[in-house]
Amino acid sequence: MENGTNVTDFILVGLTNAPELQIPFFIVFIFIFLISAFGNLGMITLILLDSCLHTPMYLFIINLSLVDFGYSSAVTPKVIAGFLRGGKVISYNACAAQIYLFVAFASVENFLLASMAYDRYAAVCKPLHYTITMTTSVCTRLTIGSYACGFLNASIHAGGTFSLSFCKSNVVHHFFCDIPTVMALSCLDKHISEVVLVLISNFNVFFALLVILISYPFISITILKMHSAKGYQKGLSICTSHLSAVSIFYGTVIFMYLQPSSSHSMDTDKVASVFYAMVIPMLNPIAYSLRNKEVKSAFKKVLGKAKFSLAFGF
Repeated sequence: MENGTNVTDFILVGLTNAPELQIPFFIVFIFIFLISAFGNLGMITLILLDSCLHTPMYLFIINLSLVDFGYSSAVTPKVIAGFLRGGKVISYNACAAQIYLFVAFASVENFLLASMAYDRYAAVCKPLHYTITMTTSVCTRLTIGSYACGFLNASIHAGGTFSLSFCKSNVVHHFFCDIPTVMALSCLDKHISEVVLVLISNFNVFFALLVILISYPFISITILKMHSAKGYQKGLSICTSHLSAVSIFYGTVIFMYLQPSSSHSMDTDKVASVFYAMVIPMLNPIAYSLRNKEVKSAFKKVLGKAKFSLAFGF
């Protein structure tokens, strides 16, 4: 309120105003959210329960699942509630919190994927030195650094967005509070803020992508040089899930955020945002579970123990 804004809440336009689509969308999105929540929390639980999975790679996967659950939870419950109740009003503070949490968790994922690329490089290209290179201390520092950079990035973005005054309109042409659509409501010249935020976003994304793009040529060369079919298959299985997550995440990020605001199409952005904010957090645990023999084995062991406990009443 000190910066002159007269807005105390925002009205989210939502995905659609068609009454006949409210219930079908509610069912679809609650289904997506439940799969995402159970998938990510299940992955975390599975890794924690199986001591065989207490390795650097799975430490990163635990945190990847945590941030996927985090940024999905920052958006999806509000969207689902809007379909159910019809109310699409979000308070000023809740909107700021949604932007902060969404950007924070998405940024952490950005840096975690880069850390995982380095981990895959060490595992495939330097297998004999892997335990020395990827120590618990190194993994912990990379993980903490990812969270620190992610939440710092969110503070800059949320601060830059809500330092503007909103006195023209409070109608957000989106189904959640996203930076481009909220900034579009400002009655001040926002050119400098937009440029600064785009530059910071570009730097963060391309820094992480640079790490990934440097790592994978070395990984590919090493895998192609493997003479045994078993080694070749193992090398591919180590990297396939990570590459899937990287392709989906960065493809959508580049499409959504690394373009000038003038070239944004609201309808296209909404479709991309559904994929980015809701579908990706659901796909990552599926990719890591279906393409990973160790995860499948751990799941069978946990399932076997559960059946044994039920059969004998303890």
